Amino acid sequence: MVMNNQLIDQFIDFYWLTTGASQNTLSAYRSDLNIFSKWLKDIPFENVNRLLVNEYFSFRKDSKLSASSQSRILTCLHSFFQYLIEHQVITNDPTDQMNYPKLDKKLPIFLNIQEVEKLLDAPNINSTIGQRDRAMIELLYSCGLRVSELINLSFHNINLKDEFIRVHGKGNKERMLPLGEIAIDYLGAYEKNVRPLLLKNGQCDSYFLSNRGSAMSRQNFFYIIKGYAAQAGIDKPISPHSLRHAFATHLVQKGADLRSVQLMLGHSDISSTQLYTHIQNAHLKTQHQKHHPRG
Repeated sequence: MVMNNQLIDQFIDFYWLTTGASQNTLSAYRSDLNIFSKWLKDIPFENVNRLLVNEYFSFRKDSKLSASSQSRILTCLHSFFQYLIEHQVITNDPTDQMNYPKLDKKLPIFLNIQEVEKLLDAPNINSTIGQRDRAMIELLYSCGLRVSELINLSFHNINLKDEFIRVHGKGNKERMLPLGEIAIDYLGAYEKNVRPLLLKNGQCDSYFLSNRGSAMSRQNFFYIIKGYAAQAGIDKPISPHSLRHAFATHLVQKGADLRSVQLMLGHSDISSTQLYTHIQNAHLKTQHQKHHPRG
């Protein structure tokens, strides 16, 4: 049981770092895993198989667990077992290809334009690190990049003169994205005033550098975004991906066609992009209910 508890603690830390999950989600996942571990009694996680997982869900269903709670628990267990595989604790995921209860699809949390402005203004641009962070956040919002695409940018991927960047997305698919004027200004200042200082006479092809002069890590950027969100007083569970959602949602709100948004996001299927029309419709409905005299 001690080993099981240690694995839960390690997973929760890892999950927070890599997803930026809210404290509510982390608490729910910790509770789900503790209840599962208690139900297993003396069985270590590495000995869990599909039969045991099915028995566990039968046990939980008997307690009238809702479909959404069942789905959350399965998502939690799947993420946990994938973590154990990645860290070579187990070789197979006992939840792999298990069926989820059917649920209405929830819309992602996104930032409105005012919240994005607050986040962009949070870094202190009078400091070296603040200038770097402002450039990163500006680029993320200007182009709707995935965080992996942002931190994997090389110096040769950025062309400020011609106002575009070259991105390698999922499946190593390449796409060219236009840069906004404000992002270009901050990136130019970063290249001229900040990057040479961070490089410290070393050599690194990564565009965005850490304080040590090496490539910026995914985890480090999650910390950066969460810190600035708290500083800006944004009371939402946001992550770098929230700016990608904001980028797409604001484009749709301003009338951009879905096909163009799809290409900029690097979605292989336009059905993924259609999510942002649902966000727009939900926003319009909220505004109608809030402001119309018969809303």
